[in-house]
Amino acid sequence: MRLKDKVAIVTGAASGFGAEIARSYAREGANVVLADLNEAGALAVAQDIGSAALAVRCDVTQRRDIDAVLDATVQNFGGVDIVVNNAGYTHRNQALLDVDEATFDRVFAVNVKAIYHMTLAVVPILRQRQGGCIINIGSTAGIRPRPGLTWYNASKGATNLLSKSMAVELAPDRIRVNVICPVMGETAMLADFMGVPDTPENRARFIATIPLGRLSVPQDVARAAVFLASEEAAFITGIEFPVDGGRTV
Repeated sequence: MRLKDKVAIVTGAASGFGAEIARSYAREGANVVLADLNEAGALAVAQDIGSAALAVRCDVTQRRDIDAVLDATVQNFGGVDIVVNNAGYTHRNQALLDVDEATFDRVFAVNVKAIYHMTLAVVPILRQRQGGCIINIGSTAGIRPRPGLTWYNASKGATNLLSKSMAVELAPDRIRVNVICPVMGETAMLADFMGVPDTPENRARFIATIPLGRLSVPQDVARAAVFLASEEAAFITGIEFPVDGGRTV
């Protein structure tokens, strides 16, 4: 077990990438806290995992909710070693001038400011534990952007870059920070990313841009998240890790 006796927090863990990361961490021996605004969904995943999992309702854009997650993690599992900032939000694929201000603010609040809140809350704990691991879920959108997703692309560009800066600044504390950059995946947000209905024909258009010939699936991202959190990656920090089937080549 690569994560035996570790304690992990995964945001946005009620479904998609986050749920599979949580399941994979538990299979590798970790205790996992599933933080999600969708409390019922997080509870269902936690119940499926078993006693190694705890579900906590959390709006990642609110510092008080982040603090409550940290308190519950410490109270139930004694501390935290790994944080995966997975919660994400997008506007629908559309002309950049058509995205309203409220949607813009929500995109940046969930994709960027939430990482700010989590970092301020968790770094003091990781310092006390003399090290830890933070994994942010960025996107190929922040490396090779697609048209129609300008403001989302910008938020993921920020996620990718801030992860590298965090890695340098927190390295003296033995806190590793990396960012996983998935290509468009089979998640609930797929239709929004495409900007058209999720049909086999429309999927085929986007799959044609991915050299390995398919969309990403949650297990692809979870495998990368397990590796980056494990001792196998003990000397890896500050990397922008595309999980993209060759999309960004």
